[in-house]
Amino acid sequence: MVDSLRDQLLKAGLKPSPKPPAPARSERAGQDASRAGAGVGKHDTSGKPGAGASGDRAPARAAQRGRGTARTQAAGKPAPRSVDASQEEIDLARAYALRHAQEQREKAAAERAAAERARARKERREKAQALVQGKTLNRAEAELLRHFEYGGKIRRVHVDAEQLRALNAGELGVIQLDGRYWLVERALAESVREVAPQHVALLPDPGAGDDADEFGAVPDPA
Repeated sequence: MVDSLRDQLLKAGLKPSPKPPAPARSERAGQDASRAGAGVGKHDTSGKPGAGASGDRAPARAAQRGRGTARTQAAGKPAPRSVDASQEEIDLARAYALRHAQEQREKAAAERAAAERARARKERREKAQALVQGKTLNRAEAELLRHFEYGGKIRRVHVDAEQLRALNAGELGVIQLDGRYWLVERALAESVREVAPQHVALLPDPGAGDDADEFGAVPDPA
């Protein structure tokens, strides 16, 4: 068998050069990282698509896709309501409820006051009616009209000559009840004035005489 070239060299006294020692594992890792980093950013001149700069564009495209996805998700969700706007709506609703409650209380108070006034008027009228009942002095044959002002209007009551004198002298009075005018004694008119003054239509001062009749008595044309 033909000796190999190495064996022939060994026989001739030549020794092969010693192999360099293998680098440590940490050094090899550093060298591999350096070589990998040096390759970033280099363009492949082979003309094949996807080589070279495609490695740089991949992270950018991924980031762009992420932003687009986020915008799409955000567009599909309704915008959150403003906390200030919500609080304002709550305050307005509370203010409206308070105002409505106050108006209801005021309305109820007004109704109670009106009912109380009506009750008091009815009670005074009933007292006046009880005092006057059976004590009126009106006469069916009276032919004179005694005019007087009451309630902002000119009223009249039928009297005879004797009643006209007594009325003008303050000895009689006129009471209004149920739309009619009744002649009564002065003492009775004063009693009615104490419990229901609004029902005393006419009560001249004592001793006034004819001066109390500012309109003058006239015969009833009927």
